[in-house]
Amino acid sequence: MSKKQKKILLLSVSAGAGHLRAAQAIEAYATQDDGEGSAAIASHLDVMDFVTPAFRKLYTDFYIKLVNKAPALWGYLYHASHDAPRDSSMQRLRRGIERLNTRALMAQIAAFQPDAIICTHFLPAELLSRALRQEQLTCPVWVQVTDFDLHRMWVHERMHGYFAATDEVAFRMRHEGIPAERIHVTGIPIMPAFAQVPERVQCAQAFGLDPQRTTLLLMGGGAGLGSLETVAARLLALPGDFQLIVLAGKNAAALAALQALAGQYPGRLLAQGFTGEVERLMACADLVITKPGGLTTSECLALGLPMIVNAPIPGQEERNADYLLEQGVALKAFDAVTLEYRVRLLLDHPQQLQAMRAKALALGRPRAAADVLAQVLRAGAALE
Repeated sequence: MSKKQKKILLLSVSAGAGHLRAAQAIEAYATQDDGEGSAAIASHLDVMDFVTPAFRKLYTDFYIKLVNKAPALWGYLYHASHDAPRDSSMQRLRRGIERLNTRALMAQIAAFQPDAIICTHFLPAELLSRALRQEQLTCPVWVQVTDFDLHRMWVHERMHGYFAATDEVAFRMRHEGIPAERIHVTGIPIMPAFAQVPERVQCAQAFGLDPQRTTLLLMGGGAGLGSLETVAARLLALPGDFQLIVLAGKNAAALAALQALAGQYPGRLLAQGFTGEVERLMACADLVITKPGGLTTSECLALGLPMIVNAPIPGQEERNADYLLEQGVALKAFDAVTLEYRVRLLLDHPQQLQAMRAKALALGRPRAAADVLAQVLRAGAALE
């Protein structure tokens, strides 16, 4: 190991994909070889791999079921937990349960002996804040907030620094008592592939698409819009000469239904399952219809993609949607009828779509992960 290399530990939680993807993005930059070796030795751990099965089921499965089946309840809990006093009995009980279920994680951290830790979820940040207070940990701990909002559960004592998506999130951090010198506005980390806009013509031709035709990209349905195939069928019935890409992810049933639908619309629908080439599919698109997760929307901004955000769940997605709408880079669809209207509006007014694209490009921070890593390494060098 060269002297300039530092051991960076990235901690995330698989409650939703965004926290994991943010950590993976920083890890990807850490392992890039600039001709003199990689910038750091990075290791990424999912905290849920070091807890009991019961705790994992409660923390991840319950969260996913709650946001899908009872979003209003999740919204209530999001706001109630933000406003709850830190010393309330419920907060103390929650922290006690978390500590009991994460002892294996602390042993893994000790074995790795990191020079710095970056948390892309509030749970490890909270656990390590206590470890720092009790002098069980001595290395700097950083926190990367992964939404265009700040929930108080992200704010903890003894953190070396915080990374914010926007100036407004940084302002909220200062309001919560975090010293200004510990706050860095970097954006939300996304993979290196988004740092350079892929060439549209080459990408379109590789996927069998016409690069000259207006292209819509659908990434997720549900929450009042219907299944992916239902939304796709509704979109394809709209007037206009456009083509549609639909990402089904790991949903095999949805992919099969979409592929059957594609047979009814030759040359107009590309149904895609799980793929590692999302950025190349995005490069083919003029408009994205998506849930407003922090990572996905950051990827869209990096590539200058206007969005229609559909039915955000109350809480962080709602705040993300508010930010995007305020910045003029997205419209919002809360049901299928509204989605149809918004799509028609933008197809009929391409100048509005182009204006949204320009604003998205201006907001994008494609090298956020690289900037986070660079700040952590600079701070480490200053401490030596």
